[in-house]
Amino acid sequence: MKQFENQIALVTGGSRGIGRAICERLAQHGATVIVNYAQSAAKAEEVVAGIMRQSGKAVAMGFDVASAEATEKAIKEILERHGKIDILVNNAGIAVDALVVRTKTEDWQRTIDVNLSGCFYCARAVAKPMMKARRGRIVNISSVIGLMGNAGQIAYATSKAGIFGLTKSLAKELGSRGVTVNAVAPGYIDTDMTNTLTEELKNSILENVPLSRMGTGEDIAGAVQFLCGEDASYITGSVISVNGGMYM
Repeated sequence: MKQFENQIALVTGGSRGIGRAICERLAQHGATVIVNYAQSAAKAEEVVAGIMRQSGKAVAMGFDVASAEATEKAIKEILERHGKIDILVNNAGIAVDALVVRTKTEDWQRTIDVNLSGCFYCARAVAKPMMKARRGRIVNISSVIGLMGNAGQIAYATSKAGIFGLTKSLAKELGSRGVTVNAVAPGYIDTDMTNTLTEELKNSILENVPLSRMGTGEDIAGAVQFLCGEDASYITGSVISVNGGMYM
């Protein structure tokens, strides 16, 4: 039997980058994966098709995690269709970079709504059924920027730092019911979000990475797989840094 056989996993922002790698990894190990997307329907269906070609199980589901109402409705539909959610990976995120004096109010709010409130809405919606089942895994994807801060990314850094407090508080609330809650803090990962960086900036960043390379989606997916598995059953409220040594 595969590691996650007969388990239902919801991965937000699963249509590309880190989210895609996580979807593919969980499906490879037997989970039925709900690939969430906000706008990239075609990309999400592409992920689903790829999983199914490998004899995995997946379905695309569009909803905006920044909307409490849409999130509650979507998770209710998942529970009605599948009867449970065993794994929640809060991966959906955006970055609108600007110095504090140039950060627009709407950009600040949207970043907080997606990156932080989205985690809260999804966790709140799955908490009750997970507690009732007396088992569950919640993994929140934060960022090294949430740990160290970064000039020009004040909204992003704040939203990702908030995930740590959310993770630890949830871990304390849900632990007695067999539900673990952990966070993964990626460093600079080779994704669409970082592909916009100039080669000069990438090289400058890598000077501060002891392993001398950017990370991959697979690096993050491996950490998520571990936290969702039985080997991590006594780990909760933790932050796993996957950053090549960039921040220690």
